[in-house]
Amino acid sequence: MEDRLKNFKKSMDRTTFSQLNFTEQQREDIREKINKQYENEEDILLAVLQLLVHEKTGFELAKLLRGRGIQKFEDNEGFLYILLHRLEQNQCIQATWNESEVKSYRLTDKGKKILQKAAKRQSKKRFAFKELLEG
Repeated sequence: MEDRLKNFKKSMDRTTFSQLNFTEQQREDIREKINKQYENEEDILLAVLQLLVHEKTGFELAKLLRGRGIQKFEDNEGFLYILLHRLEQNQCIQATWNESEVKSYRLTDKGKKILQKAAKRQSKKRFAFKELLEG
């Protein structure tokens, strides 16, 4: 960490955060949430399909994906448009142009079926993982 950031952190620890106490478990949970990224292509595809239940532009979609912590398209939104083009070719989504010449995307019936299957598979994975952790 840079010296100026270290000094800032020390200053914040002495003033603003002096009354806050976190357990090591809480600190670890926070670190995990901060570092959580979608590395699995299936997770990214599921997020895109979920967001396209309602019509979105590519820009809106990129912003919402960032909000979900998906960093894959950061600084290279071309990857997102390649994915959208593939989904369109596979007839999972439909693209339309409005009068302002802005392209919007929305799930087709085929895309909705794929989303339902993927969501079920995802929930089964989570359930199995939860069982492993608790069992």
